[in-house]
Amino acid sequence: MSMPFYVSPEQLMKDRADFARKGIARGRSVVVVQYADGLLFVAENQSQALHKISELYDRLAFAAVGRYNEFENLRIAGVRLADMRGYSYDRRDVTGRALANAYAQTLGTIFSSGGEKPYEVELFVAEVGSSADEDQVYRLTYDGSVADEHGFAVMGGSAEQVSAHLAAHYSDGLDLEAALRVAVDALGHDGTSPRTVTGDKLEVAVLDRSRSQPRKFRRIPGVRLTRLFGSSAEAADAAAKKSGDTADGDTAAGDAAAGDTVAGDTVSPDDQPADDPSDVLGDPPDDRADRE
Repeated sequence: MSMPFYVSPEQLMKDRADFARKGIARGRSVVVVQYADGLLFVAENQSQALHKISELYDRLAFAAVGRYNEFENLRIAGVRLADMRGYSYDRRDVTGRALANAYAQTLGTIFSSGGEKPYEVELFVAEVGSSADEDQVYRLTYDGSVADEHGFAVMGGSAEQVSAHLAAHYSDGLDLEAALRVAVDALGHDGTSPRTVTGDKLEVAVLDRSRSQPRKFRRIPGVRLTRLFGSSAEAADAAAKKSGDTADGDTAAGDAAAGDTVAGDTVSPDDQPADDPSDVLGDPPDDRADRE
């Protein structure tokens, strides 16, 4: 009779946690930043159809990283729960804390269950208040843990590097454009060397407390993002132009150096007349290639 295969509970939980963390780290980071008029969400997302950032209810927003099908199921469940609670009781009874607790129970149950794999997701549940002191941001991990964030928070991808850059450049009370620039710049510092994140690769939304409508969620259109940060095509053209200008400048400089050498070998300064008109009226060297 063969002995059953045994894995200790500690090792089983460690393996499940490693599995979930590796899946989450393969994606791009999502940043939430508190600014003067609310909460800003920024994600690097090349898809125009699959959103990482969405509305949950009047003053609530949802952001996620990881497997799309898994966090989309969680988002839909959160919307249904919020609608049911708001319809059954009062719209003011729908709070970010209640939804975060519901998500935590679901994720914790899935993680500890041996019947299915853990969800490879991390979530933000945010609620904008009537003042900055009342804003709430909850970060939920794959195992159901909940953390209350303040100021800014990052999840997914190279979260530690992005968070370190934000910590060095973030300050309280930023306006929307300044907060957006800080967040996008931080997303570009997720590797060993900084990179440029263009507007057509961004998904941005805010919970804006200054809106007169009950629903505070709104998306920042891609046209505005492209105007602020450019596009990938513009970045490629600029890089190509810079490369071409550098090559032209090197060639012109090389030609000038070659000309100086030939002139020096042929005519010495003593042989040239002191009152030669070319000393005063001669055309200056063409350095346009070096200036552009």
